Amino acid sequence: VQLQASGGGVVQTGGSLRLSCAVSRRAFSNYVAAWFRQAPGKDREFVAAITWNSGTTYYAAPVRGRFAVSRDNAEKSMYLQMNSLKPEDTALYYCAGRFGISGKTTPDARTYVDWGQGTLVTVSS
Repeated sequence: VQLQASGGGVVQTGGSLRLSCAVSRRAFSNYVAAWFRQAPGKDREFVAAITWNSGTTYYAAPVRGRFAVSRDNAEKSMYLQMNSLKPEDTALYYCAGRFGISGKTTPDARTYVDWGQGTLVTVSS
């Protein structure tokens, strides 16, 4: 499965951005798609995930209530709506995917086999 992220840019603190991730296949029965981010000098960290068939969502604590992940099977795309952005949200954002059930391993980047290129989000103060 090939993934391609887009939608990054520069935004002021408190602003919003919507990231998109185009997925090369449609109608996954047991696919989990996720967003990760990596800030300069820091490790890659989990942001959010969604199970493709049920639409169940998962969020990291720092973004819960501000970010929303969704998917559109017809468009073969996943989205990350980011609101109330903070300077600490500045990072390279990646979309990733894997087959299998979601659960406690969902935030673990090592379990994902499909990765898109990153899209840069910069939040200015």
